[in-house]
Amino acid sequence: MKKFLPFLLLTFVSLFIFSCDDNNDDVVYEDSDTISQMRDITGTFTSNNGYTLTQGINILNTDVVLVYRNINSNTNSSPVWQLLPKTYYLSNGRELDYNFLFNSQSVEIYTEANFDQATMTNSEASEYLTNQNFRIVLVPADANKNANLDYNDYNSVIKYYNIDESKIIKTTIN
Repeated sequence: MKKFLPFLLLTFVSLFIFSCDDNNDDVVYEDSDTISQMRDITGTFTSNNGYTLTQGINILNTDVVLVYRNINSNTNSSPVWQLLPKTYYLSNGRELDYNFLFNSQSVEIYTEANFDQATMTNSEASEYLTNQNFRIVLVPADANKNANLDYNDYNSVIKYYNIDESKIIKTTIN
């Protein structure tokens, strides 16, 4: 019985130690020395611009850029943001990819395809190339802060970094 009591006590204490969860994703992290920013850009992908839209930015080399595409760009519907890169599978085995590159001075959003994009139907061009709206999210890099965030979920990113959507800079690229 004397050996059983310490074991029972250890088990009871362990229950309380392991039941605490320090990883709560609902807590907004407040960081006073780095600021997340967003910028909306709208543009049309054409052969004249090499199917590329370029936006100037100014971030540190350690910061991160996320780009989301409004999949309702040419509709009156509410924005639905989808993280890039993204591949769309069109008819006849055609594939259209959205992707982006960035450095500390600029972001390039571009499309690539396994076919000549100039051959897209008017409907396809309207849906995928014309007046496309993108949201660029500039995120200060911090390995401890960014570790468990699902960047595919736009609303989680905005909430996590406490970003004010009313202060978005809007730009149209011609």
